[in-house]
Amino acid sequence: MKDLLLITPPFTQLNTPYPATAYLKGFLNTKNISAFQMDLGIEVILELFKKETFQELFEIAFKNKCIVSDNCQRIYALKEAYLKPLNNVIQFLQGKNQTLARLICTDNYLPQASRFNQLDDMDWAFGSMGIQDKAKHLATLYLEDLSDFIIECIDAHFGFSRYAERLGQSANSFDEIYNYLQTAPTYIDKISLKILEDKIKTIQPQLICISVPFPGNLYSGFRCAQFIKSKYPNIKISMGGGFPNTELRSLTDVRVFEFFDYITLDDGELPIELLYKNICQSKYTKGTLKEYYNNSELEFKRTFILENNKVTYKNNSTKPDYKQLEIGTPDYSDLLLNNYISVIEIANPMHSLWSDGRWNKLTMAHGCYWGKCTFCDISLDYIKIYEPITAKLLVDRMEQLIEQTNETGFHFVDEAAPPSLMKALALEIIKRKITVTWWANIRFEKNFTKDLCELLKVSGCIAVSGGLEVASDRLLKLIDKGVTVEQVAQVTRNFTESKIMVHSYLMYGYPTQTVQETIDSLEMVRQLFEIGILQSGFWHQFALTAHSPIGLNPNEYQIIPNYKKITFANNDVDFTDKTGIDHNQFSFGLKKSLFNFMHGIGFELPLQDWFDFKIPKTSIKNDFIYNCLETGVNFNIKPSAKIIWIGTDPIVSEYSKTKKGFSNHYFKMSFHTNTESFNIILEKDQGHWFLSTLDKLSPKGSKLMSFSELKKDFESHFENFELFWFSKSINILKENGLLVL
Repeated sequence: MKDLLLITPPFTQLNTPYPATAYLKGFLNTKNISAFQMDLGIEVILELFKKETFQELFEIAFKNKCIVSDNCQRIYALKEAYLKPLNNVIQFLQGKNQTLARLICTDNYLPQASRFNQLDDMDWAFGSMGIQDKAKHLATLYLEDLSDFIIECIDAHFGFSRYAERLGQSANSFDEIYNYLQTAPTYIDKISLKILEDKIKTIQPQLICISVPFPGNLYSGFRCAQFIKSKYPNIKISMGGGFPNTELRSLTDVRVFEFFDYITLDDGELPIELLYKNICQSKYTKGTLKEYYNNSELEFKRTFILENNKVTYKNNSTKPDYKQLEIGTPDYSDLLLNNYISVIEIANPMHSLWSDGRWNKLTMAHGCYWGKCTFCDISLDYIKIYEPITAKLLVDRMEQLIEQTNETGFHFVDEAAPPSLMKALALEIIKRKITVTWWANIRFEKNFTKDLCELLKVSGCIAVSGGLEVASDRLLKLIDKGVTVEQVAQVTRNFTESKIMVHSYLMYGYPTQTVQETIDSLEMVRQLFEIGILQSGFWHQFALTAHSPIGLNPNEYQIIPNYKKITFANNDVDFTDKTGIDHNQFSFGLKKSLFNFMHGIGFELPLQDWFDFKIPKTSIKNDFIYNCLETGVNFNIKPSAKIIWIGTDPIVSEYSKTKKGFSNHYFKMSFHTNTESFNIILEKDQGHWFLSTLDKLSPKGSKLMSFSELKKDFESHFENFELFWFSKSINILKENGLLVL
């Protein structure tokens, strides 16, 4: 029995839990508030994709004469072939039956319908030894075949991570969702509600908190709330999460409160703590609803309620939100961590990070340290209020999560991880000698030097994703991105040379963007892939959101918004671009060319070949990105820059050379990396000094040495530090672990 039940409704990800409830449960632990959490999505998927369930689905589809398309007729005809391996395939994708990989990779173990028509070149994608990943890819296509059958014959709204998403997108009115909720629950709804009821009977909560991060969770969240209201009317229900935070700030429709008692906005810790006190500890909860809400002693933080048959925003608590150091470590207990499913939808190493493997999700900071991009919802608190935490506390939490989950993979889900904090995080990881794998979202800013990228790699960073957006300096300035194309090229080169994969978000159709700029952006992207400093990308069309600077000041960006009456969701806004350009026409060509570029092909083709309509020739020189990478030696090092040695201790020896009666004494240092060895030779006295200094440059020390301190120490023994610092021997070390940060 617990006071609170925290639920993520279907569906988010198959491979890892969405972290909202884990964050909230970690905070509740600090307040000794008992809570249980569940990811209803993965539990429904596991019940749906098993042999017994799908046997019933085939029978229902046949009985209802739903099997119409050639594709579904093929799947039904092969139903026994689809049913036989299903349970084993799910186990394999859970990491419990790895020897099945070799069988899956044979020609005829899995039946194949339309999803296999998009099969990539297996040898290119996985090589001759990538058996596990190849099998995951084939197994994923097999499940997607079955999902196509569900969509056509059972539930048109089904999607592995986007269930009934269309109902939630830009739903300015609640009418469509409300009317759909008056229909009978679908087959998938029934599975979901059965699992939910079993959990409610076990937990017996007083308050159920439903986190709705995306439009694809919205319908399921409402369906769960509807069921709870009808079967367990004494249980209070609250909705929070990413969707209400961005979409429901203008809510007025009273019908929403037929399903939910509360809707909380932004950081959920304090709002939920107050609801707990109001519901579980207040003497007024035994009275009538009117007495409960009219009680002046009850405090609320950023909470919508229904009061006097009117949607009312309550924010009468004077308590400040909790600082990041006060919210505790995310707690993943209760979740079925061993049952998540790793899938590989497309044969791209960067895309697989989102869907393959179990990742512990953390944030380095609350909000965004940049907070200026004009297309982003920077007016909202979850982005606007920037508050980092210390690297020490961050690694403390990482170690706690490793102990709890037995997983050493971390995905930092910041809007943009700050470079200074990433550096401190890397140093703390190296100092503690822990082995982790991690990746993060960033801005391609100049602080990501070659040396910093090398440090991040040594600490376990394997990938970064960031917004190149429009790949046009004029538009990047208009966006207030704070970067240039040249800068992006240099930063992506730094990451790539450090063996850190780079994924870029790309945008087209930004206000005032011309056709020429769209084509020039594509040429920039082509060159980035051709040179090999970008490994993955995704084009998306600009969307106007109500809370962004453009949405708040549309006239400044030459667009005309088409505002609608808002009673429910308010985020995406339809608009007319005064340029009159139909940006939709570029969608297929941009995405097709990018798909080919990611596979390393098509670079020699004229850009015109990707489009079935006339486009202008690019105005970008074909060596533009190459020239951006031509950089000289940096002779201007900041005195405060930290000098760090991340290599191993050398093996040393001394020797002398005599010429014309004069003897010179030398100090040889032999260094070994994991893959190679190299030597440097210094004058004997300088060699002894440098050997003793290397220990001071280790990140394991309590204090890092600055460039000015290093220079001062050298010049207390010798002359001409610059000649020493830029010598051949030290340059060799700079290429092998001597970093300037």
